[in-house]
Amino acid sequence: MAKAYWVAAYRSISDPEALAGYAKLAGPAIMAAGGRFLARGTAARAYEAGLLQRLVIIEFDSVEKAVAAHDSEGYQAALKVLGRSADRDLRIVEGVE
Repeated sequence: MAKAYWVAAYRSISDPEALAGYAKLAGPAIMAAGGRFLARGTAARAYEAGLLQRLVIIEFDSVEKAVAAHDSEGYQAALKVLGRSADRDLRIVEGVE
């Protein structure tokens, strides 16, 4: 079974305090669901049409586990705290074997 990855790109953050509150809840919820943080922070370099924006990459054992983590009660509570304080794009992508 191929691993799966959350890739979150933050276009803008309007309320850093709300983002911090989200992170306090989201991190434990993601890790409890089997997620492993691989990278997070502002991109070191951006090429082509890339942007120097905040990125987060999280590994899961499968697409199903990644989806379950997103849909979990704990992560949904974190999303409520985040609200509209960040404009971001979250994708789940299947890894290659």
